Amino acid sequence: MKYAYYPGCSLETSGAAYDVSTRAVANLLNLHLVELDDWNCCGATEFFSQDELTASAVVARNLALVGPDFDQLVAPCTACYLNLKKTDHLMRGDKKMSDKINEALAAGGLNHQAGRVQVRHLLDVIHADVGEAAIRDKVVRPLNGLKVACYYGCQMVRPFNDVDDSEQPTKLDDVLAWLEAEPTHFSAKAYCCGGHMTQISEPQAFELIRRILQNAADGGADMIACLCPMCQLNLDAYQSRVNRHFHADFRMPVVYFTQLMGLAFGVERKKLGFGKEIVAAGPVLERKLRTLQQVG
Repeated sequence: MKYAYYPGCSLETSGAAYDVSTRAVANLLNLHLVELDDWNCCGATEFFSQDELTASAVVARNLALVGPDFDQLVAPCTACYLNLKKTDHLMRGDKKMSDKINEALAAGGLNHQAGRVQVRHLLDVIHADVGEAAIRDKVVRPLNGLKVACYYGCQMVRPFNDVDDSEQPTKLDDVLAWLEAEPTHFSAKAYCCGGHMTQISEPQAFELIRRILQNAADGGADMIACLCPMCQLNLDAYQSRVNRHFHADFRMPVVYFTQLMGLAFGVERKKLGFGKEIVAAGPVLERKLRTLQQVG
């Protein structure tokens, strides 16, 4: 299974644990993720509201970099996934805009044929292409005893709903169950984390984060597994400030689902980026998982 791979900026910085764990898991599952040469930032989401043509051209450049040997582009970051998919969708439905975007790309000797490349989220590839049997076969350190709130965020399931249900998605729950963890009842699994709202209105942002943390805690979760660097950053890095703002006491580790996959596959925690999170996951893992106590 061979795919073009777009890591995105966050996976080189704040989301580095996502990148290293993705690569470790992909290697064990024989997923060949071939990183795009000379890829650029997807522009995040705000740029589209300022200048749609320029923003789209910036994203389309990455699509144009996908070589002729590939027809699928995998993105682990949900914001990157949405921008890539949204831009290709725009170009397929609006020929005038598509021509303008390709005119801009032509300045760099590039062209994107809309619809040639299927943009896919990493979770979808792991769930659909790898599947249950292959994942269960790799589990050497079952995660039984670990209760996990599976947090999808809003951008993987909206506005496009061809990957999972927009309100109550299940694919991440499936993957965690295949690792023998226990996905908890979590009605906030597709709520928005606020994105960059922390830079605009802290009270509103903190409430968005609080309701997700509270819902996970109410469901008895030991930790939250997520799919997106922005979601991980908001729920993890701002947790202490949310506690101060609401006089709460959340101590909820927030990790990437690929880290838990790697852990179940027997990969050392350091090689999966554990320890980079602010609310430490190590103590919870050691307390809940007997296999960690035995193996280390």
